Amino acid sequence: MIALPILPLPHHDSELPLPAHATDGAAGLDLRACLLPAERAAGVLLPPMGRILVPTGLALAIPSGHEGQVRPRSGLATRHGVTVLNSPGTVDADYRGEVKVALINLSAETWRLTHGERIAQLVIAPYAHAAAERVETLEATGRGTAGFGSTGMG
Repeated sequence: MIALPILPLPHHDSELPLPAHATDGAAGLDLRACLLPAERAAGVLLPPMGRILVPTGLALAIPSGHEGQVRPRSGLATRHGVTVLNSPGTVDADYRGEVKVALINLSAETWRLTHGERIAQLVIAPYAHAAAERVETLEATGRGTAGFGSTGMG
């Protein structure tokens, strides 16, 4: 387990728990909507095909060599058709601003976002830096240039 410093921002609701794993085996930490005070009682409506950038009220210090992957919550997606728009979104290790989640409503029904609702999950994952290198050819593989769907349908 790695340490993840989390800074609640001035508009964060101290009643909301910090991101946490729902179970011992959960890969992601739950991110919650931290609506602005004027929106907290009524929530925010998201119409069909509507998009919204949802504040969490938190800033992070992700360890060097890691990224935060913002991913959809399966229950929100299957029950309401709401998912993370740029999934997975990336929170870079050197970013210190507020973490916000871009959501889209893919259903035919208007959805109400409520204050404190779990809206996404954050997976902290290591990554490798790659140095681009121009070459004249690439190593051959059995697949070659065969693209989408080329490995079969089942």
